[in-house]
Amino acid sequence: MNNLIRTVDLHKSYFEGAKELRVLKGIDIEVDKGEILAIVGASGVGKSTLLHLIGGLDRPTQGKVYYENQDIFEYNDRELDRFRNLGVGFVFQFHHLLPEFTAIENVALGALISGKNVHDARADAGELLDYVGLSERLEHHPSELSGGERQRVAIARAIINQPKVVLADEPTGNLDRKTSAAVLDLLWDLNDRFEQTFIVVTHNQALAQRADRVIQLVDGKLSDQIQMLDI
Repeated sequence: MNNLIRTVDLHKSYFEGAKELRVLKGIDIEVDKGEILAIVGASGVGKSTLLHLIGGLDRPTQGKVYYENQDIFEYNDRELDRFRNLGVGFVFQFHHLLPEFTAIENVALGALISGKNVHDARADAGELLDYVGLSERLEHHPSELSGGERQRVAIARAIINQPKVVLADEPTGNLDRKTSAAVLDLLWDLNDRFEQTFIVVTHNQALAQRADRVIQLVDGKLSDQIQMLDI
């Protein structure tokens, strides 16, 4: 059995007074180690919500999320913070880099939080930035980088602690086609070299077609039929 992640009867609702908005309505998925899984669906069907639950950024209304048979929501808040820092890497459509920090400082931050000393954290960050093609941009701030370069920094930041899984929410959604293609090549190279698992929310048809498997959300549930939405 090569299973890494498993969700069981996952529900998520938001409440405004007595009014309940049901976003996810019972999601059961399994993701294998080293797999690239694409999640597709129209806007507002719960794709990002599902990703946030899998990554422990939010807690479900009902259901469980297992990593290697450990329910992450059995962790206390401190344990869950450590799990997010060491076990999961996050890449978002908008890079969310800290503007006051340089590229190398943004990447090194996760390693520092995990307990590495400054010298080792910067060394690891510099190595990763070289790997993603930014060896000459280490001391540049996000405002001095292109959109594609900022996303490469975000990817390096996501993998600084060698997580088993990287969760990417529309990682090419803010990029032009040429830059998107370069970012996709980088993600697949990471998967090939380090056998990292990727779960990617996307509207990008080219990305989804390259994935090992595609699942589609419709009205908060999994659909049996896949209909790509290319934007």
